[in-house]
Amino acid sequence: MGYVKRDLMIPGELDARDLRRANECGADWMQEVNAVEHSEICAIPSTRLVVELELLGSLPQLRANAGKVIYRTVDKLSCVRFASARYSVPTRHIGKVVQLRVSDGRLTITLLGVTLAEHAVVVPGETSILDDHYGGPRTKPKRAVRPRTPDEVVFCTLGPVAEAFIKGACASGSTSLKSDLAILLRLERSYGRDALVHALTRAVEFGRFHSSDVQSILIAGKGVAMPTKSGDALVTALPVVESRSLSDYQVEATS
Repeated sequence: MGYVKRDLMIPGELDARDLRRANECGADWMQEVNAVEHSEICAIPSTRLVVELELLGSLPQLRANAGKVIYRTVDKLSCVRFASARYSVPTRHIGKVVQLRVSDGRLTITLLGVTLAEHAVVVPGETSILDDHYGGPRTKPKRAVRPRTPDEVVFCTLGPVAEAFIKGACASGSTSLKSDLAILLRLERSYGRDALVHALTRAVEFGRFHSSDVQSILIAGKGVAMPTKSGDALVTALPVVESRSLSDYQVEATS
């Protein structure tokens, strides 16, 4: 032990708080010292190991517990609680008792020596959920618009843009959607179906979900700007023009 401290830990400035770096340096150091002759056994350790390998027995299957270990039961949500926070575990381990270890700001969850999950420690009240533990990320629910009133039924005949307008208005918290739909249907009779669909498309694109917004777009007509992404820089060769010397512009003195 003193040899390890004197030859490895002190020169390498290793600390138990950074076990990952200490293990990496220790593995390199072991390969180095085991390849040269040892002063006490007068043999090369790696060579002597080959000779004595037949005399060595197998190690116990259960690894020794290093540090403080906490036992928790995986709940029905496939999570374990630690320090008033929740951490996810693969769903196939629901109901099993697992081991929790905390080191270097990381929480490691193991079962019979096998690592099930590893999380960064979060503050109390927070959760650390990994989508892979639940079979991947959840897909967002997709619900079709279900028109009920006569105005809604007629408005939805305008196509997908009409449904997008209704969804956007509901998501924005609009409270005047019922009266707005009646006004929009009157605008269709005034400006035509194609013009109204074009105005609704622009309103959905810019997040404007009131009838007055659509009416303003219809009044502006084709004069509204259509913002687009900037294109590539225009690189072109400039024409070559004939240059003259400055002496050609000299004013001659008159007598």
